[in-house]
Amino acid sequence: MNLTHIEHIGIAVRNLEESIAYYENILGLKCYAIEEVADQQVKTAFFRIGDCKLELLVATSDTSPIAKFIEKKGEGIHHLAFATQNLVESLAETSQKGIQLIDQKPRAGAEGLQIAFLHPKSTFGVLTELCQKP
Repeated sequence: MNLTHIEHIGIAVRNLEESIAYYENILGLKCYAIEEVADQQVKTAFFRIGDCKLELLVATSDTSPIAKFIEKKGEGIHHLAFATQNLVESLAETSQKGIQLIDQKPRAGAEGLQIAFLHPKSTFGVLTELCQKP
């Protein structure tokens, strides 16, 4: 697999506005984009720090994966996302190596990325996202 860098760290939050205020007013970062991804029932806010990004995720529905995550584990780090040059090949290679896939094929994510998740049961408890720019 040809991973190029950590694309972002996803952080589940209950309140997007309060969380943005913390990252801006306390840590001094600047939110550069807010986007809703309707099919994932999530609204996101992005911050850039060095070569990496932080993605705040708030549920837009009580049935969304983020709402379920917060209910079960509370706010905090939700996933780690890696950039790959070929998402389809990376998924095939990962599956061939015995890793359980959540997404069998790429789907649309925030910021126009193609994304797919690997199941945390196969990745030592870390929900792992693979991303590719279209």
